[in-house]
Amino acid sequence: MNIKGKVFVITGGASGLGAATATHIVGQGGRVIMVDMNHELGIEMQKRLGDLSEFVQLDVTDETKVQHFYQNIEQKYGQLNGLVNCAGIGPSAKILGKNGIHDLATFQKVLNINVTGTFNMLRYAADLISKYELKAGEEERGVIINTASVAAFDGQIGQTAYSASKGAVVAMTLPLARELAQHAIRVMTIAPGIMETPMLKGLPEKVQDALGAMVPFPPRLAKPEEFAHLVGHIFANAYLNGEVIRLDGAIRMQPK
Repeated sequence: MNIKGKVFVITGGASGLGAATATHIVGQGGRVIMVDMNHELGIEMQKRLGDLSEFVQLDVTDETKVQHFYQNIEQKYGQLNGLVNCAGIGPSAKILGKNGIHDLATFQKVLNINVTGTFNMLRYAADLISKYELKAGEEERGVIINTASVAAFDGQIGQTAYSASKGAVVAMTLPLARELAQHAIRVMTIAPGIMETPMLKGLPEKVQDALGAMVPFPPRLAKPEEFAHLVGHIFANAYLNGEVIRLDGAIRMQPK
């Protein structure tokens, strides 16, 4: 799929992986609607990216607001060609910790945002993408890319909730791709390793270096731009479908 002239929604678009992805798409001539709960960062990103971008503050788990969000996109732009789900949280807690057993509310919150939020956004996206009228030479209407994590495969101690949520995102990939194939929509998932996100950038430099040294090659934190470039390649390569790609420098996480 040629990005130029197409319309894309990016959740978690105000910072980190989402912001890098929005920047990449706009650089290729695509239009992005960035979704995030951080209004200040979202408006800043919109100003930085210019006329081909829009920011909408939105709770991805809110069914009614998400439905209205996509209705507004249809009315304003008349089409949608892609969704990149980057929104998510990853708190750490042990089942049997110093402060007692893992609380249920935290587990439910992680699954609600990482799984329900992802599903809520993609179901309405798929509906709108399916309405796109193919032009001469086009074979696909759009692409949905979800974000999992290497924690779906190599979950560490304290990551039970996070790993469960990302495992669910991985498991969704193939059935979604199989179902949406009849609508000429592809579905892919990226499972990043240790990324240079704002959260990790806030750690002491020695800690960042130690984390990067765990990666076989290159021995450093992955850059958000590398995630964005993979998104761009997935959009461009029409034969990538129904698969999970690890973006991790060959790391396999240790128990802790």
